[in-house]
Amino acid sequence: MDGDTQEVPRLELEAVIGFNGHVFSGLSVHPDKEHLIYPLGCTVILKSLKNGKQEFLQGHTNNVSCVTVSKSGRYIASGQVTFMGFKAEVIIWDYSKREMYARLQLHKAKVEGLAFSPNDKYLVSLGGQDDGSIVVWNIETREAICGSPASAHSAGHCLAIQFSNQSDNIFVSAGNGTLRVWELDLPNRKIRPTECQTGQLKRIVKCIEIPEDDSFFYCGTTSGDILKVNLKTKLLNSCGPQKQKFSKGVNTLKALKTGDIVVGSGDGMFTLCSGPNFKAIKKVQLEGGVTSIALRGEGHQLFAGTEAAQIYRFSYTDFKEELIATSHKSPVNDVAFPFGTSELFATCSLGGIRVWHTDMSKELLRISVPNMTCNAVEFMMDGRSIISAWNDGKIRVFTPESGRLSSVIHNAHSMGVTAIAGARDCRRILSGGGEGQVRVWEILQGSHRLIGTMKEHKATVTCIKIKSNDKECVTASSDGACIIWDLVRFVRNQMVLANTLFRSVCYHPEEYQIITSGTDRKIGYWEVYDGSAIRELEGSLSGSINGMHISADGNHFVTGGDEKLVKVWAYAEGEVTHAGIGHSGNITSVRICPSNRHIISTSADGAVLRWRYPHPS
Repeated sequence: MDGDTQEVPRLELEAVIGFNGHVFSGLSVHPDKEHLIYPLGCTVILKSLKNGKQEFLQGHTNNVSCVTVSKSGRYIASGQVTFMGFKAEVIIWDYSKREMYARLQLHKAKVEGLAFSPNDKYLVSLGGQDDGSIVVWNIETREAICGSPASAHSAGHCLAIQFSNQSDNIFVSAGNGTLRVWELDLPNRKIRPTECQTGQLKRIVKCIEIPEDDSFFYCGTTSGDILKVNLKTKLLNSCGPQKQKFSKGVNTLKALKTGDIVVGSGDGMFTLCSGPNFKAIKKVQLEGGVTSIALRGEGHQLFAGTEAAQIYRFSYTDFKEELIATSHKSPVNDVAFPFGTSELFATCSLGGIRVWHTDMSKELLRISVPNMTCNAVEFMMDGRSIISAWNDGKIRVFTPESGRLSSVIHNAHSMGVTAIAGARDCRRILSGGGEGQVRVWEILQGSHRLIGTMKEHKATVTCIKIKSNDKECVTASSDGACIIWDLVRFVRNQMVLANTLFRSVCYHPEEYQIITSGTDRKIGYWEVYDGSAIRELEGSLSGSINGMHISADGNHFVTGGDEKLVKVWAYAEGEVTHAGIGHSGNITSVRICPSNRHIISTSADGAVLRWRYPHPS
């Protein structure tokens, strides 16, 4: 039973902070104008534009690579990536029931693009570069009608697909040196392509946009220009802009009712252009390359998603940007709550620390340290400072309200600071480094001094926990040892050894036992007094356990790791009571909030998830 989660109740996922900005055209507004739809990991998120409430479509086994919504809004389709040699699924979701309508399996390795026909009759899917085929599916029978290689042998990979707005039988595909208009011949179960004539022009097309009347279509290219092609004659009409091309290529396009088009480019420029000559009318610089644009209704409101995992909202009239969702785009290394409050929490990653409002999942504060990675973060007990461990060997201390840097300990560790903890009296900080040393710092008014160095670990210190009386601490290291230290004399009291790289350690609240986890997938219970092993649990079926946290009453603890599951355990029984499925990256850290209402878990894909804690006190 220990590691097996088949029969265990599911943890309830309450909110997700994150947006995968690397999925092209991943952002859409549902035709009901109420919901924003976007992917994160293996989940498709429906977010209410009124109150921000999230709902989740879960069924994919790996990262979602494309999402599209049917014209009527009845269906959402999403495709995923898998591994070489495995089938990559397409799932059609019933929007009103918020459940799976069909699972379609024909593509290998990756689904590159999806498009619904205008009357919800067909779905066309495009496989990725290892697959290279186009398949047309009948939505009613949930079966494939026909398929074909996406591009001619002489051409490169196909990257984009789009259905016509008027006919259920015509769609367009484009990519590296390929641009085709397809016609569905239903009686013979065939799709017949016609190559579009672009003359001497050689382009790699990343996106296609077909305006309402179907007279022509636009193609955005990696060269930073836009092709305008006649859909009836399949001839190139024009290519522009002539002078000021879009820097780093056109990633995404949307045609407006006015005839103008909105362009998102790789350099983060969001541009409104005039339809005839692609001349810029207005432009705004966003953070990260723009990868998707969505229109709400007739386009009075526009949304843009970027590679920096941000979502912006624009009103068409004043074209001013408003940041409505932010998240990390690099692995999140640690999460921390202030002492005794669950209203906010901090996370850290490459580039800095962010403080979030727990219930609203909104970013309250961003502390930026460009190009540096923050390995660990903690709030001091008095709530007056955030202490943090950095890969450049520094300990940085910030004020929680303003995020101002209040002090720095330079050269705290030679191979980066990898773990940190603050004493309850707020006068001392303990740090662990990549070289294996544990150091004790006294914090003075406006300065600090090193008062102790403990050198027994042979490798990176991964976790530090201090006992409530500030006289003892335990450190975990990837050298296979956990050491209990005397913080008065700075000597070792006890040592626990196992054949593992320890990732995490926790004191039981009564402080007579510790629990450990690491790369051997085991959870160990140990006696603090003499370091003897009490019991060992099979903690996960695959991969290391990277994060662990114990509840204030000591009755339960949570774990998370490379298995991508958040597990809640009963401490005394050593059994899993609940498991949470939602992460698609390896879980890096987990925390139960002080009020015992939520669990926060973070992962290597930049996601931060909030779960309902199943054992409220």
